[in-house]
Amino acid sequence: QAEIMTLPSRPGVAARKATQDDPTGPAITARALAKEFSGGIKALASVDFSVNPGEIFAYLGRNGSGKTTTVRILTTLASPTSGTASVAGYDVVRAPHEVRRRIGATMQEIGLDPVMTGREHLELSAGLWGLARDDRRKRALELLEFVGLVEHADRSIASYSGGMQRRLDLATAFITEPPILFLDEPTTGLDPQSRRALWGEIRRLRGNGTTVFLTTQYLEEAEALADHVAVLDSGSVVARGSVGELKAAYGATSVEFRLADPGSMDDLRRALNGHEVTPIEGDDVVVIKVPGQAAPSVLDIIARVRDKGLLLSGVAVREPTMEDVYVELTGTEITATGTAKES
Repeated sequence: QAEIMTLPSRPGVAARKATQDDPTGPAITARALAKEFSGGIKALASVDFSVNPGEIFAYLGRNGSGKTTTVRILTTLASPTSGTASVAGYDVVRAPHEVRRRIGATMQEIGLDPVMTGREHLELSAGLWGLARDDRRKRALELLEFVGLVEHADRSIASYSGGMQRRLDLATAFITEPPILFLDEPTTGLDPQSRRALWGEIRRLRGNGTTVFLTTQYLEEAEALADHVAVLDSGSVVARGSVGELKAAYGATSVEFRLADPGSMDDLRRALNGHEVTPIEGDDVVVIKVPGQAAPSVLDIIARVRDKGLLLSGVAVREPTMEDVYVELTGTEITATGTAKES
C-alpha cells in the first residue's frame, strides 16, 4: 500500500474557503426534499437533514432507498419535485453555479478514460477547471502523491485495479480542493484492503477541513467513518444522529451467561428478574438484552448474578452495532448486494 500524502492547498484556496461562505452555518441542508419521477414513482419523500462543516456525514441505506437521487439533487444534476436544499449556503436550484464552484463529487460509475494514463487524466481535468499548463502538471503530481499513485502515474487507467481507479476518481474530484465533497458509494465493489485504504483517505480529507457527504450501503462503513448518520428507508429519513446516539436510542447490549451447572437455570432467571431472558444452545446458556449502550447496567447485572453464588463457565457482552440499529428502524437487513432482507 503506497503512502498517502497530506494534500497541499492550491494558491488562494485557503483564503477562498475562509471568506466565501458563512462558517457558522451548516454545510448542507435539506428541508422537505422530495423527488417524484414520471409514473408516480417517488424516489424521495420529504427528506430533512443538515450537515455540519468539516464532518463526515453518512447517508445510509440499501440500494433503491434514494441515496443517489439525493446526491444528484445536492450536486445540481437533478431538480427536486418539492422542498429545498442548500450547499455552502447556496440554494441548489436558484444558484447552481455557486454550488458547483464549491463541491467535488464521485458518483457510483467511475468516469475515467481507460486509454489515458493517470497523469494525463488529472492534467486534462485540471485544464478543464482552467488551470494553466504548469499549474495543471504540478496539481496532477500533488494529487497522485496524495492518493499514492505516483509510481503508477504513467500506466494506462485500464491496467489499474478497481481500488486504484477509485483513488484516481477521488483525486479528480479534489482538483480544486473543494470545501464540500460528495462520495456516492465510493467503496462499492472494492476488496476489503482497498476499502479500508479509501477509508483512510476519507479521514484525511476531513482532517484537511473538508466536509464529506458519504452515501453507503455498508453498515460498518458508516460506523467506522461517520460523525453523524442519517438512515434512509424507502425515500424517507427514519433516524438521524451520531453513531453513539443511534445505538443508544435503537440498539441493545446483549449479555450471554453460560452456566457451569444447567440445573441452576431457575436461580439465574430469578437473579435476572425484570429482564427478558432468551435461552439458547439448550439449557445452559441464556441471553438478555439491555437497551442502548448501558455499561453500568450490564456491570450491575453481572454483579447481581455473581452475588447469587451462581457458577458460570462464561460471560460474553456484545455492544450494539449499526446493523442492530438498522434492523430495528427498518425491519430489514442489508444483504451483501445492498438489497433488503426481512429480519
